[in-house]
Amino acid sequence: MNQFKKRVLVTGGNGFVGIHCILQLLQQGYTVKTTVRTSAKAEQVKEMLKNVGITSFENLEFVEADLLNDKNWNDAMEGCEYVLHVASPFPMIEPEDENELIIPAKEGTLRVLKAAQKNNIKRVVMTSSFAAVGYSISREDYVFTEEDWTDPETDITPYIKSKTIAEKAAWNFMDQAESNTELTVINPVAIAGPVLSDNYSTSIQFVEHIITGVIPFENDFSFGIVDVRDVADLHLKAMLHPDAKGERFLAVADGSMSFIEIAELLDVKPEDYSGTPPKPVHISNQKARKVLGWNPRSKEEAILATAESLKKYSDIEQE
Repeated sequence: MNQFKKRVLVTGGNGFVGIHCILQLLQQGYTVKTTVRTSAKAEQVKEMLKNVGITSFENLEFVEADLLNDKNWNDAMEGCEYVLHVASPFPMIEPEDENELIIPAKEGTLRVLKAAQKNNIKRVVMTSSFAAVGYSISREDYVFTEEDWTDPETDITPYIKSKTIAEKAAWNFMDQAESNTELTVINPVAIAGPVLSDNYSTSIQFVEHIITGVIPFENDFSFGIVDVRDVADLHLKAMLHPDAKGERFLAVADGSMSFIEIAELLDVKPEDYSGTPPKPVHISNQKARKVLGWNPRSKEEAILATAESLKKYSDIEQE
C-alpha cells in the first residue's frame, strides 16, 4: 500500500516523543493527524517542525482534544489506520495526591482505546514506561525484560504507580474487548536526545540540571537511557510489524549511566566529587532488536545530542 494513503493519529503532538513521531512519519510520507489541547500548542508543533526543515504542513492536521474529555476523539481518529498514543504527563514534582496522576493516566488511556475500537483502528501503539516494568525487583545483578511488571501495591511514587496502573488497564481492556483493534506497548527508560525548540519537556531536564550543577551527585544511581529518535523509530516499527501485535517492548540503549557518568561525559564533573559511580542497572533491549530489527543509538550519543540541542535552544550556562 502506498504510504501516502495511510493516515496516522499521534496523540499529544507537542510532546517530546510526539513531535519526533510526527517528524519521522512526515519524512516517510504518511499523512498525520495529531491531538493538541489548544491551538497555541498546534503553533508550537509547527515551529518545532520548521526548526528541523519541514516547510509544508499539507499532510499534517490538528485536532483539539484532551485526554480527560470525550470531545473530538472520534473526529481525531476518523480516517486513520493507526494510532500512536504517546500523550502523557511527566511531572517534575510529584503531587501530594497520587490520584492527580493515576486517574488522568488511566482514564486517558481507556478513552483513547475505546475511541480506537469505535473507529476500527488497526493498531494502537501506546507509550508506557520502564516505570511499569522495573520497580518491584532488586536491581542488583538482575536483567529486566518485558516479562517484568512493577507491583502497584508496593511503596512506589505516584508517577511510577500511574504508569503501571494505566498500562495494566490498557491490557485488561483489550483482553475483554470484542474488537479487531490491536495493541502494542512501548516501555522507554529515561528519554534523551535532541529537543526541537526552547519549549522542551520536563523529561529532558535531568540533562539540563547536570549541565547547570543542580543534580545532587551524592544521591546518585544508574538508569537506562534511550534517544527520543529511537523511541519514535520503535513506535513506527511496532505500528507496522505483524509480530508486534499484543506485545510490549523495552526501549533502551545498551548499558546504563549514572548522573556522575553523564557529568563526566559532558565534562561538568564537580571538583569536590570523590565517590564512585553506582552499580549499573541491566535492562534488555533484545526483544525489540530481534523481533522488530530495532538498532538504537548509544546512550552517549543520546546525551551529547541532548546537551548540544539544549545549548542551541535555551540560555543555560554551564557551571
